[in-house]
Amino acid sequence: MLILAVNPGSTSTKMAVYEDEKPLVLRSISHSNEDLAHFDDVIEQLDYRKKLVLDELERVGVPLAFDAVIGRGGLVKPIAGGVYEINQKMLDDTYSGIAMHNHACNLGCLIAHDIASQIRGCRSFIADPGVVDELNDYARISGSPLMNRICIWHALNQRAIARRFAQEIGKKYEDLNLIICHLGGGISVAAHEHGRAVDANNALDGEGPFSPERAGSLPAADLIRLCFSGKYTEKQLLKRIAGKAGLNAHLGTANVMEIETRINEYGDTHAELILNAMVYHVAKNIAGLGAVLCGKVDAILLTGGLARSEYVISRLRKRIDWVAPVYCFPGEDELEALALNALDVLRGQRSAQEYD
Repeated sequence: MLILAVNPGSTSTKMAVYEDEKPLVLRSISHSNEDLAHFDDVIEQLDYRKKLVLDELERVGVPLAFDAVIGRGGLVKPIAGGVYEINQKMLDDTYSGIAMHNHACNLGCLIAHDIASQIRGCRSFIADPGVVDELNDYARISGSPLMNRICIWHALNQRAIARRFAQEIGKKYEDLNLIICHLGGGISVAAHEHGRAVDANNALDGEGPFSPERAGSLPAADLIRLCFSGKYTEKQLLKRIAGKAGLNAHLGTANVMEIETRINEYGDTHAELILNAMVYHVAKNIAGLGAVLCGKVDAILLTGGLARSEYVISRLRKRIDWVAPVYCFPGEDELEALALNALDVLRGQRSAQEYD
């Protein structure tokens, strides 16, 4: 089976060609601010990014002869985890704005569908998008009936790492209780109970620890007062929640390696305080999910780009290794996860679900 996987991000479009489980092509196509500046909306980038993928396939000599094209899922309505065949309803919801956020992941299903439609007999899928919602009912309740808790998290990578860990220890993901933390520009923390993510934060714009680019949970009354202060527009304040927030707001950069250099080589005590504070809040959120699993935690898994930072990981371990054994899986397995999800469906080992 020949599979094309496409993962659009804010500054890059990652793509891979797999023949069954074997990667034939792995590419990350970078997009500068100048490249994207003339697009008013992410959806307007569709033709631009799709052409870059097609041009790269032509450059490396891979013909359009795929059995499936699978894209990173967008921020459509909350759905259960799994693989979904892209249908007109999903496309309509993505174009109509039900996707809630102007985020590059919304391009995943659009690119996958457009490319697959050029190939006879080719199917198009998404898998485990960030809106996967398997929360316990009581996990949805907040202190105000005006708003329920929602989760937007790194479902695809967390699930891929969970299955990889389970395979390594000779068990099934569905037999384990895990706390998984994805450390990236946004930080998501989820409690996985026997194959279901029964609690997870809204890592995109409103809950959990602050991160390199996200503000995380904020004092509610202070936020309301700020909204009515007249100092900021709605758009400016939303940027202070996601984008110009977290480490970026405090230190002028979201690059943790740069911050570590400021600490280690220049003795920047303020940078040290802020980075250590982020680690502190991540650890607090991880430990808190131990209560969700009633203390029965088989392992804590740390993943994402920041999992490459010894500074961050060593300090996290000191605060959380009493909860359960800690294992580190630096980086992301999202392209592989996409390809293997599609392969399972093509082989009849799993069924694709219908988005409705």
